[in-house]
Amino acid sequence: MFAAYAARIDKEDPLAGLELGERPEPKVPPGWTAVAVKAASLNHHDLWSLRGVGLGEEALPMILGCDAAGIDDDGNEVVLHSVIGQTGHGVGPREPRSILTERYQGTFAERVAVPQWNVLPKPKELSFEEAACLPTAWLTAYRMLFTNAGVRPGDSVLVQGAGGGVATAALVLGAAAGLRMFATSRDEAKRQRALDLGAEAAVESGARLPHRVDAVLETVGAATWSHSVKSLRPGGTLVISGATSGPNPPAAELNRIFFLELKVVGSTMGSKEELASLLNFCAAKGIRPVVDTSLPLDRAREGFAKMAGGELFGKVVLTV
Repeated sequence: MFAAYAARIDKEDPLAGLELGERPEPKVPPGWTAVAVKAASLNHHDLWSLRGVGLGEEALPMILGCDAAGIDDDGNEVVLHSVIGQTGHGVGPREPRSILTERYQGTFAERVAVPQWNVLPKPKELSFEEAACLPTAWLTAYRMLFTNAGVRPGDSVLVQGAGGGVATAALVLGAAAGLRMFATSRDEAKRQRALDLGAEAAVESGARLPHRVDAVLETVGAATWSHSVKSLRPGGTLVISGATSGPNPPAAELNRIFFLELKVVGSTMGSKEELASLLNFCAAKGIRPVVDTSLPLDRAREGFAKMAGGELFGKVVLTV
């Protein structure tokens, strides 16, 4: 079957390790099922994998891709939850949880195998392309907002780095839930897009907000960390799920964190139950993921290059 896969690890030039070509059909162990992929979406996780983060040479070649929507062997339209072994389903009792492509072959292929437990019904209101955007970036944003930030309708939330998959999802979900959303970006066009998606204000990266906020959602890391901490009201919450600009900020702002009793909460992916709630939320409220580019699988390299260049607003989707 045709697939996009990591053939080599290259920390400096990750796209040098990306290959497109034939790979074996997936093996389907007991308790697992095969899904014919109709659409899959890119995440920064795929670029990090090509750099060798979470993926070792011994696991190569590895088909990339965490997210997918498709059709199962019974003809049902489905969405995949990409955290394998979260509750022990389909794996050994001592196996730690992993995300597709860390231990098991991913979704950038014509077919993928996952534990039966990881398959959810796709709402009829969502296309395959839209549904394929949800299981990683949108699920991460959903958990950050509604599980870990501790916010409720009327509260204010800053999203750093408008344009990225998680940031875009957070803006749309937060606005739909009645939160007052604020965004930052270095790019004027991305700031305008954030306003179009429901942000109350969008400012230059590092600029002062109209007022301090109840929560900050952080995926950028080192470049925006200080601004995130300084933007919080006393007792506010900073939720971090990524560090695309690096993990070591010039100033940790520890004095401000303890003196203002700020909370710093780590957040990774989300549960199957949260994904089910996210799917229902999108279907019920007419929420649709923001898709920047849709490409056939055999043009995956273009999508990877666009994401690596930071030229996106929303998701890159690969169709099969």
